[in-house]
Amino acid sequence: MSVELRGMTEADLGAVHALEQVLFPEDAWSERMLRDELADQPRTRHYVVAEEDGEIVGYAGLAAAADQADVQTIGVRADLRGRGIGAALLTELLDEAVRRGSAQVFLEVRADNDPARRLYERFGFVRVGLRRRYYQPSGVDAVVMCREMRPKKGPVGFTREDA
Repeated sequence: MSVELRGMTEADLGAVHALEQVLFPEDAWSERMLRDELADQPRTRHYVVAEEDGEIVGYAGLAAAADQADVQTIGVRADLRGRGIGAALLTELLDEAVRRGSAQVFLEVRADNDPARRLYERFGFVRVGLRRRYYQPSGVDAVVMCREMRPKKGPVGFTREDA
């Protein structure tokens, strides 16, 4: 069995929404919200699904505008976690951010989701803020994380050789 990634389509919404409700029961997106996200694809959105044996086992989405991108969501079926599916989905989102010229990628992650935070840290994301009581109705905080995609340039007129 191998997992394949492909672009999410409207035909996938039912399966993705069902998985969303299982993975995030307190704050699942509605099917309408997912449909609205797909409506902006490819202009400002990039959504993918992970399939194994024809079944959707994960999904992820990116929003991108100007030179900034935001990971909107990543979900992987609980019994398949630890197999690299989340890492593959995140890699695809970061690759898309590069294709779109994003300088930074941001995301929010539940403060109580240590496995997800460790994944993001492995990919170079660092904590840049906290949104108190962001996830409702549970009131769990969101850790805001960011990854720089391009090295920052120094002041105009200076190079490393000048230092």
